[in-house]
Amino acid sequence: MTAPSKLIFDQQHLDITIRRLCYQLIENHDDFKNSVIIGIQPRGIYLARRIVAALADLNLNGIKYGDLDISFFRDDFRRREMIVPSATHIDFVIENKKVILVDDVLYTGRTIRAALDALLAFGRPEKVELLVLVNRKFSRHLPIDPDYIGIGIDTITSDKVKVHWKETEGVDGVWLTQQEKNDE
Repeated sequence: MTAPSKLIFDQQHLDITIRRLCYQLIENHDDFKNSVIIGIQPRGIYLARRIVAALADLNLNGIKYGDLDISFFRDDFRRREMIVPSATHIDFVIENKKVILVDDVLYTGRTIRAALDALLAFGRPEKVELLVLVNRKFSRHLPIDPDYIGIGIDTITSDKVKVHWKETEGVDGVWLTQQEKNDE
């Protein structure tokens, strides 16, 4: 049984946060001549695409952007009954580039580890940074921390963070659901 969801971000807050993240990226990457943005499939691509669009609104056009599928790089992919891989679209070399990996939620760190492994097929970057919309601060399995954070929240293992995007769910928002304990 699950408890009602609590809205953490509505669309307005999400838009403000994306804009703030863009300004932080500009501070560190200036004109993005030596930097690329890569969204992690399946859900990080929506945030990454919004960031690229918001940077274009700030007159930073031509930023190299790609989508990265990590399905076969996950340490648990053989334990899943059915794997439905996404598509990787990276039409540039990342050799000696600064790569900004983008995902919606950072929880255990295993997705990011898989993304780092998958990324090496496209070259050896100069530096890799991580941008996440939601940083779940507890239950990290690997020593991975984001460089850019939309919001950090304290959660327990039974909590569920769900990011909804207009492109997939028809509405933007971030919800936190806490699992109720069975009193049997």
